Amino acid sequence: MSRIVRVGAAQMGGISRNEPKESVVEKLLGQMRRAHGEGCDIVVFPELALTTYFARWLIEDEEELDRFCEADMPSPATRPLFDEAARLEIGFHLGYAELAVENGVKRRFNSSVLADKNGRIINRFRKIHLPGRVEPDPGFAAQALEKRYFEVGDTGYRTVRGFGGVMGVCICNDRRWAESYRVLALKGAEMIFIGYNTPTKPYWAHEEDPLSDFHNHLSMQAGAYQNCCWIVGVAKAGMEDGEELIGGTCIIAPTGEVVAACETREQELICADCDLDLARDLKDNLLNFEQHRRIEHYGLITGQRGVVEPD
Repeated sequence: MSRIVRVGAAQMGGISRNEPKESVVEKLLGQMRRAHGEGCDIVVFPELALTTYFARWLIEDEEELDRFCEADMPSPATRPLFDEAARLEIGFHLGYAELAVENGVKRRFNSSVLADKNGRIINRFRKIHLPGRVEPDPGFAAQALEKRYFEVGDTGYRTVRGFGGVMGVCICNDRRWAESYRVLALKGAEMIFIGYNTPTKPYWAHEEDPLSDFHNHLSMQAGAYQNCCWIVGVAKAGMEDGEELIGGTCIIAPTGEVVAACETREQELICADCDLDLARDLKDNLLNFEQHRRIEHYGLITGQRGVVEPD
């Protein structure tokens, strides 16, 4: 019997720097209710879904930085999402900026949570591959100061049982690294949720990258196929505080095929019935890691490093 999870991928429009979180949450609630009306088991929101991508600016006011972050999850601003999810019996994935005080030390992370149909958090993840720089570069057209504001995530890649299968999470730039998918797949992931905020123009460039949409899908499709996982990639898209973000929200099968995709750079909701048994079948047959993967021949265990000079 197939294990079908009906997924809603909720692409968002841009959020202004001064937009109250309460108004953003109202938009998210609207998408959640739409997904419920479409019969979805889970709705997936993007990276930093509660605020603008504030890492594009140099912000030295600690109080302003703290206002972009959530010290608790659920937080007062996001509590309605959890309550509505429980009422509707729909799960959700939410990306946000996390403020943690640990042993008296303030720490910030680019984080996400996965909640089940009871509004209960079942997975927490902190982004590992932070893009950009610590100090702004005046020669760049834009800035990406995630290394200034966030610490490298310390949760590791986690999987959790939920929605009838094994679920994993990574965030934005994590999707460009093969290790993200492979580690989650080695931990049994059958579906991976990925939120992102990606500009059409790389922060170091002065012109739009004509390959930005292609590379976005390429990285996720390759990760899906090579690791036999469903991938749900969800964007914040369109103009946000003067910077344009790509869309490309999509749901990708373990075969690497895009089964649903947004068509604009505006708010959209796409849905797909995802058969987790397809992931399991391919893991058991096409790419059975235990039977066919041969890491002892990769030159990593034997100590071989770098270029081998000819005899």
